[in-house]
Amino acid sequence: MKVAHVSWLLSSAGGGIPPVARALAAAQAGLGHESALLGVRDDEGPAAAELPLCAGRVYAAVGPKAVGFAPGLAHALARLSPEVVHLHGLFTWPSQAVRRWGARAGCPVMIAPHGMLEPWALARSAWKKRLFWWLVEGDNLARAACLHALNEAEAANFRRLGLRNPVAVVPNGVDLPAEAPAPDELGRRFPLAAGRPVLLFLARLHPKKGLPALLDAWAALAAERAKDGWLLVVAGPDQLGHEAEMRARSAALGLEHDVLFTGPLAGEVKAAAFAAADGFVLPSHSEGFSIAVLEAMSYGVPVVLTRQCNFDLSRLGAGWVCEPDGGSVRGALGSFLACSCAERQAMGRRGYEAVKAGYTWEMASRKLIDVYAWMLGSGPRPAWVELAP
Repeated sequence: MKVAHVSWLLSSAGGGIPPVARALAAAQAGLGHESALLGVRDDEGPAAAELPLCAGRVYAAVGPKAVGFAPGLAHALARLSPEVVHLHGLFTWPSQAVRRWGARAGCPVMIAPHGMLEPWALARSAWKKRLFWWLVEGDNLARAACLHALNEAEAANFRRLGLRNPVAVVPNGVDLPAEAPAPDELGRRFPLAAGRPVLLFLARLHPKKGLPALLDAWAALAAERAKDGWLLVVAGPDQLGHEAEMRARSAALGLEHDVLFTGPLAGEVKAAAFAAADGFVLPSHSEGFSIAVLEAMSYGVPVVLTRQCNFDLSRLGAGWVCEPDGGSVRGALGSFLACSCAERQAMGRRGYEAVKAGYTWEMASRKLIDVYAWMLGSGPRPAWVELAP
């Protein structure tokens, strides 16, 4: 099968979408399909990753990078002539390119909003999104042969928005670590972490990720002497100047020795952070399906998440779920800290087994290939494709 994955920026500025699109394209190529990844070049940001096993192609933007108008991408899509296009993300020009390609080629399109149709996300830059919806995105979504939801909550939200397309519910995946670094590797790289239990936050430093509530909760726990010796490690690329704001907030709360800002981590250093972590926290206001959560669980790390992360930790017995406000985050972290090391390790093991059983890239890719075949009329409708009632 010949598949094209299309997205906006294929750099860290594209958020969590580029690694997902890259991983799916690579996994599908590894299964023997022709799988290409097309996106917009970002000369200012580092590439999201090398692109083994798949054709990763980027095209220069004309005009504002935020719009992503890249005529070369549309020309390449036409030359590639895929059987199916899988669009990742919304509200940038690649949506228009895919919309036009689908109309001209008469071939099916799958659209994965990656959380961009969630209420919190739609409320940000709302007038721009309403305008783009009216010009492009509404028709683009209506024409899609299938929508790709990362979880049942996202699928239900599609229906609340009036979308009647078939919906494939296929979560993101992760590659299980082959071998974890030594637990003290993080301390060698960042001396403040040496010999201390670590609570890890790893995500974009963006307002939607809930860092203000996390820092307020961490300061409250410090005042209660409930986290003696623990270090909160805040790792990830800065967006919108949020890192400077959070560093200032941390200093104002007196957390200079209790919070470590590392900047973005990748490769061996990122693996070292997961290996050193005794817990992982993501107090986000809105998520599609966080890869970092799966990565933490793949390392056997127990997790504290907000309900808006759309991951049922309670069912798995792998962590705690809270709301994205300081009081609720503080309560969940208090429960986490009150557990014994053995209890936290047991939760981590349950999380690892859940990831191994149902959340790998190969599993996700096989499910999506079955959906593509159904879209093309060459296979039955998979059980994970829901039709509108």
